[in-house]
This record gives sequence, C-alpha cells and structure tokens, in this order.
Amino acid sequence: MRVITQQSLGGPEVLTIMDVPDPRPLPTEVLVRVKAIGLNPLEARLRAGEFPLLGRPPFVLGWDISGVVEEGSLTWRFRPGDEVFGMPLFPRAASAYAETVSAPALHLAHKPASLSHVEAAALPIVGLTAWQGLVDLGGVSQGDRVLVHGGGGGVGHIAIQIAKALGAYVITTASRSKRAFVEGFGADEVIDYTAVDFTRAVRDVDVVLDTIGGDTVERSLEVLRPGGHLVTAVADEDAQLIAKCETAGMRFSGIAVDPDPVALRGLVDLVEEGRLRVHVQETLPFERVADAHRLLDSGHLQGKLVLTL
Repeated sequence: MRVITQQSLGGPEVLTIMDVPDPRPLPTEVLVRVKAIGLNPLEARLRAGEFPLLGRPPFVLGWDISGVVEEGSLTWRFRPGDEVFGMPLFPRAASAYAETVSAPALHLAHKPASLSHVEAAALPIVGLTAWQGLVDLGGVSQGDRVLVHGGGGGVGHIAIQIAKALGAYVITTASRSKRAFVEGFGADEVIDYTAVDFTRAVRDVDVVLDTIGGDTVERSLEVLRPGGHLVTAVADEDAQLIAKCETAGMRFSGIAVDPDPVALRGLVDLVEEGRLRVHVQETLPFERVADAHRLLDSGHLQGKLVLTL
C-alpha cells in the first residue's frame, strides 16, 4: 500500500509517498480500506516539529478516516464491506495518511448513509472536540448562552450546530467574510472580531468554547457570568489561566480530545436527524498532500480539507 510519510521535520515538501506492506489488524481491530482522510491544523504543526507528539521522524500523520472494512480480528462490531469512519488511537499514531489503516473497532462507527466518505472523514476530530467540550465538559443545556470562538473553522462550525441542538443561544466570533457561513449553521449572533472587541459586545455567557487561544481565551473570562464555564481546546495546561478562573469563581476545562464511541454515536444521531452537517472547503487527491498542507499552513480555513483516494 501507499502511505504519506516524512523523513525529516519541515515544510509541506517533506511529505513523500512510499510503498509499505499492508498493516495487519490486531485482536479487536479492523482493517479499513481508506476512501478519504480528513486533515487538521494539528498535523501541519506536527509535520513542522512544533511539538513532539509523535516523536522524531520517520512517521505517518493522520487520524480522521472514512472507508470500507476489509477484515477484522476477534471483533463482532463490523463485517467486511461495512462503511465506517472515526478517529482511531488519537493522540497515539494512527498512521492514517495511508491507503489502508488498522484501527480498534471501538474507535469507529458506521458511516451515516447521508454522508459521503469525504464528509465523514472531515467530521471525527472536530466533531469529537466540539462534543466533548460542550456536552461532556461544558454541560450545555436548554437556554444556555454559549460563545464559540472561531465559528468559521473546523471545530467552530460543528460546535455551533451541537450547541443549537442542545437548545442553546449561540454567539460566535468570525470575520465579516464568514458571517453568512456561520449564520447558515445556526449562529444567533456573530461578532466580527476584526472590527469589534467581543468583550464589549457580549455579557452573561454560560459557556465559552475557545478554539483560538492566546489573549482571546484569557479575555473570555470577562464575558462569563458568575460561575460560568471556560472550555478551551488549545490552552488546556495553562496553569496561570486555570488559577485566574478559580480566583474569579469560574470553572475551567481543557479538552484533550480522545476516541469516544459514545460521542461518535451522538454525532451520528445528529447527522441522521438532519441537525449536523460538516463543511468541506476543498478536496484534493492523495498525491497532492503537500498542496493540502500549504492550505493548512495558510490558516483561516472555512470548514475542513480532505484528501481522497
């Protein structure tokens, strides 16, 4: 099979395609013939060596997959021919930039019939991050006021929809060019962060879901109601921020997303109910992975990028 690997850290040009033997599924795993691979900004940072999650090269990036089960080992969950999707093994290496992937059956779900493989591959990491942030950690419920930072991004546009499905009033920050985009996913208020200071535009928020970091996450304390909850996907180990939350009487949670069959099934239910859809900005063939990573490096994506096989 072909995989996309890298022998050194650096720019998109370090990504190369090579032939390797097919993986063999371990007990309770299935072998998936991959149809589409979702890309995430994290993978560009790992490629460049910004932090050593996967150690030193060589390694194969990737977690988000959608494909067809070819075989399984000691698992009753799937049969050959089943269409599946998921985020196996994260944050351990899943080596998903590949034509076939061996993955724990528990980390996958049946692909909803209404989603293409491209759409399904775009959903797992962003969907699980948003679900774990809003449902498991944030405890969002009917009538809550929720602020989603970065509503036009991968996690953000999914978070808007999950919060709306939970009955929340959803405010989001996004550039003016993305206003129609985020409103199309159900945002009740849109704050153009390029023109307006969100701390002056919103108050009494029950839950903030931060996908931006930097001073955005710290200033979010100013808009929370007493006892409000700050949930961040990018500053989960910031000891000073945690202390400020505690001093201010706020709750703090950091997301370190992990494979979660219950949450994955929750995402499937929302898709099947017509309350959740994923936006793919662009699809590129497997062979153009370097071009895809250049788009990741550029930032300000609208939704997700996907490689197809």
